[in-house]
Amino acid sequence: MMSPKDLERARWLLGPWLIGGFLDVFFQGILYCQFARYAARYQQDRLGLKIAVLILAILTTLKTIHSFALVWIQFIDFFTDLDGAIGLSYTAWWQSGSPLIIATLDLYVQVFFVRRLYHISGRRWWVAVPIAVILAFAYAAMCIATYYITVGVSATPLMAPWFAAHFGSVVGGDICMTLAMTFFLVRTRREVLPQTVGLFTALIRLTWLTAAPATVCAILNISLSQAWPGTERLLSTTFGMILPKLYAMSMMWTLNARLDIREHSNKNTSGQIVIPDSRNIPLRPTHGSASERIQVQMSTETTRQTDFIEVSDMFGNVHATDETLATKPTFLIGEKV
Repeated sequence: MMSPKDLERARWLLGPWLIGGFLDVFFQGILYCQFARYAARYQQDRLGLKIAVLILAILTTLKTIHSFALVWIQFIDFFTDLDGAIGLSYTAWWQSGSPLIIATLDLYVQVFFVRRLYHISGRRWWVAVPIAVILAFAYAAMCIATYYITVGVSATPLMAPWFAAHFGSVVGGDICMTLAMTFFLVRTRREVLPQTVGLFTALIRLTWLTAAPATVCAILNISLSQAWPGTERLLSTTFGMILPKLYAMSMMWTLNARLDIREHSNKNTSGQIVIPDSRNIPLRPTHGSASERIQVQMSTETTRQTDFIEVSDMFGNVHATDETLATKPTFLIGEKV
């Protein structure tokens, strides 16, 4: 029978690992559904994107195995050794290195979104590079914090600032990236053809919906890690363990939403006739008054190809016909009012 003091230690120093491990496995099940959906619907994606998704599937699976093994060792192998189970956070590489493993998986997904920002911004490197530097600093800070973890409890005062630097940089980088994506999507929406406005509105909504879970989790992580020292309560551990899964879910949500957004956009524009052609075809009315004539508006590659190129660049092409369609003049035919 544990004393009240030992029970308190077990609750706050071991409990978060257990909860985080369960949530890790639960979210991995959701990810497997997302991976299966991607494999079924996006067989025409380019090879590089398929490899990126495959690597993500492998990394998240390994992370789940790591979490399961960590919880098993803590709660089964050290079932009767409370001090030994708590001490694993400083003495066992698989547990002391857990924050660095988490940060590595976070960084992998963040690279995907930085690349997406680069394409959305019109390939402006000076937009993406500062955010990439912030996220790289966050990873470096976690490397230093992990080193102090291996030193032991005595290094906790040196460890805390680096954890704060890591979590703060992650939150700042995520917020800046979301705002930058929104800015360029809104600006592009003002320049595209009317029937494409709904597509970019959906992309703006998707940007915020996919960014929210991971950003909120990171904010809770930094708040709890600074509210209580690691020697008293490890509440931030739970949010740290699930953060990479939320990042991975955001990436897969973004990729899997492409066809749904495009199909929805096509339904909204089904009332217009779009004829891709490489020739200028003069149309002359054969009968009827001037008010009933058909108006032809030509959209050329140099003025409106943004509608197609921006969307295909930010995700990777969904179908090979997207780029072909973007390079041909497009005639929009509708009645003159």
